[in-house]
Amino acid sequence: MSDQAATSTDATAPGKSHYVILDGLRGVASLTVVVFHLFEAYANNDPQQQIINHGYLAVDFFFLLSGFVVAYAYDDRWGRMTLGGFFTRRLVRLQPMVIMGSLIGAALFAFQGFSIFPNHGSASFWTVIAVMLLGCVMIPLPKSADIRGWTEIYPLNGPAWSLFYEYIANALYALGLRRLSNRALAALVAIAACATLYLAVAGPRGDLIGGWALDAAGIQIGLTRVMFPFFAGILLMRLGGLIRVRHAFAVSSLLLVVALALPRFGGKEHLWINGLYDAAAVIFLFPLIVAIGAGDKSADGVSVRIARFFGDLSYPLYITHYPLIYIYTGWVVDRKVPGAQGALLGAVVLAAAVALAYACLKLFDEPVRRWLAARLLAKRG
Repeated sequence: MSDQAATSTDATAPGKSHYVILDGLRGVASLTVVVFHLFEAYANNDPQQQIINHGYLAVDFFFLLSGFVVAYAYDDRWGRMTLGGFFTRRLVRLQPMVIMGSLIGAALFAFQGFSIFPNHGSASFWTVIAVMLLGCVMIPLPKSADIRGWTEIYPLNGPAWSLFYEYIANALYALGLRRLSNRALAALVAIAACATLYLAVAGPRGDLIGGWALDAAGIQIGLTRVMFPFFAGILLMRLGGLIRVRHAFAVSSLLLVVALALPRFGGKEHLWINGLYDAAAVIFLFPLIVAIGAGDKSADGVSVRIARFFGDLSYPLYITHYPLIYIYTGWVVDRKVPGAQGALLGAVVLAAAVALAYACLKLFDEPVRRWLAARLLAKRG
């Protein structure tokens, strides 16, 4: 795979306007992630061959958006909101689709018996059910419990790893880091930026890929990837980092797509060059894109309506698409499917992923969140 990146916008406090353009950017990033994962089937585990080459950075972009929006929604509410109220709101916003992603992953696991998943055949029905239930409550699994063989902490729905780290970042914010002054927060962000740069440039891969394995390296990557963008997003919101340009959604979307789609730099001989690009994108370019998107709070217009639609769809798309990707990747690799045929089926998978996400949004996520909010949040500040 998360991303993610996945992240999602929380409901803002009463009286606050909504950053529709930021929602739309999250939707653009989610669509790019799906396309990135489709192309991975033809990359032969070689990042040099990936077409949407930096799509993995969408997860880091999600973390940045999440920090910005969490600070916007909650920074001024702590005098009337408890820790329990904060965590309840985040669970209501994020957890229903985490559960749905785990359910879909379990339902489609039986169709994923391909050779690229070495542990698939050894997983019993009850093992899959147990893994599904643990995924529903976000309990990460060690490699010994991986029923697929890809060292994922959530082997039924790989992208859920990024939600695990988003929850960690939210907890750090609520439990104390929200009290940091802007100067102290800037120091934390600067240290996290240095860690991001070191991981990207000095790491063995020359990129920021990783974070989904429950081992020392995976945890280091996951924490490093979330710390800078999440808390940089908070700092950006607090400092009022807004850039007003015409056609903000189109401009920021174009910048984001180009940043995620650029080819890999440096080749196999100079991996550090690509790492330098990854770090620069996360530390400098992504905050610029968010500042442009946040500079426009328009409530109407064609581009804003498009942004609103894809913003609503983004989180369900991110957290439900990967069980389809498992099937597609296994089919392409095992059967050595030619590119033209794979592209045709890939388009079908993309359409199916969007349709599945939309159905989950309208038939499950929105009604469940309304039901939970009415019962759990009505009396909270």
